[in-house]
Amino acid sequence: MPRIAIIGGSGVYDPKLLQNVREEFVTTPYGKVRVKIGMYEGEEIAFLARHGEGHSVPPHKINYRANIWALHKLGVERILSTSAVGSLNLNMKPGDFVILDQLMDFTKTRHYTFYDGEESPHERRFVAHVDFTDPYCPELRKALTTSARELGFEYHPTGTYACMEGPRFETRAEIRALKILGADVVGMTQCPEAVLARELEMCYASVAIVTNFAAGISREKLTHTEVIELMAKKSEEIKYLLMKSIKYIPKERHCPCKDALKGATGE
Repeated sequence: MPRIAIIGGSGVYDPKLLQNVREEFVTTPYGKVRVKIGMYEGEEIAFLARHGEGHSVPPHKINYRANIWALHKLGVERILSTSAVGSLNLNMKPGDFVILDQLMDFTKTRHYTFYDGEESPHERRFVAHVDFTDPYCPELRKALTTSARELGFEYHPTGTYACMEGPRFETRAEIRALKILGADVVGMTQCPEAVLARELEMCYASVAIVTNFAAGISREKLTHTEVIELMAKKSEEIKYLLMKSIKYIPKERHCPCKDALKGATGE
């Protein structure tokens, strides 16, 4: 049973560092999910390609609830994810890693919770209001920052991510507004993924990879091609960072993530 999962974002579609990889289709109340499971230094790891293999699913159509539920059903307690981002912060340059610590949600059309009360399609038919003050697990963030430092990568130990609906890139005015609000990077996939993990009391952290400067900061036209090209260049570093982080993840959880539902339901 895998204790740890990796969710690969744009450009991270295959768990090449895992051995004896097998594929499983996990049935959830929200649909079936394909997950790959393999071994890394004696640890069973689950891998899920967020956009599907070959980037076949746009960010606003990802079945976030099915993905997170599937990992939970497999027994996963810890999730490390990757996200390709545009930078609003001139200190965060293309190629840099950012260990996210805060999150702002500007999405519009997604399913944001497992707890829809009586309309919930699974057995947990109650309403829950989980604390999301700190959206990323401190233990996983520490594992990622320790690994990035030891590997000598260019990284930033904190960063605020603004999640937009997509699939289009942002306007110059939107980026200007996000910068005023305090965002460092912008992307399209952290919400509701991080929220849903917290609702199931799973630990979640994400390493963002800066692929370009955002609209109005970059002097060039923004393209998805440049995102994929930079991610291809950084792919080996991304994998080494994730895998090295695994050895720093404590076997026993002492973070608040595991108790997210305490006091959240009013029961």
